[in-house]
Amino acid sequence: MTQPLLQHICQVIYDSHVGTMIRESDYAFSIIESVHVLAITLLVGSISILDLRMLGLILREIPVTRVSRAVFPITWTGFAVMLTSGLLLFWAEAAKNYLNPAFRIKLLLLLLVGLNPLIFHTSIYRRVAEWELQHRSPWRARAAAIASLTLWSGIIVAGRAIAYF
Repeated sequence: MTQPLLQHICQVIYDSHVGTMIRESDYAFSIIESVHVLAITLLVGSISILDLRMLGLILREIPVTRVSRAVFPITWTGFAVMLTSGLLLFWAEAAKNYLNPAFRIKLLLLLLVGLNPLIFHTSIYRRVAEWELQHRSPWRARAAAIASLTLWSGIIVAGRAIAYF
């Protein structure tokens, strides 16, 4: 019986020179993993500031657009570093991650957390000028904030769980 195509691709990535080098290095994997965790801190920390503002829990006197302009450079920097380091970590362990249920959950949650701001920015955020000075945002903005915080929490938990499956 042949392997499914995706599993075969993961095995090829795993067996590659780069994957092997990262895996067999005394320091590479742990350094990349540390960078990944720090990038997640930047990303989720900056997103959390905006989410908590929309929930009316912090920075209530500051307009939502001002908060978002302040945190987005940090968010995008964290995202770029997290994505790069995450791909390197996957490269080193692609074959193992293919069957890992925690990894699959993390990928699903990443898909959902990516859809959340897409939906938010193409709907309720288009009318931000109408509500950004309110201490508490409209229910749809609060729902997006709660979804964001919940999904990112799940991603972090699933990411840690990868090592135990």
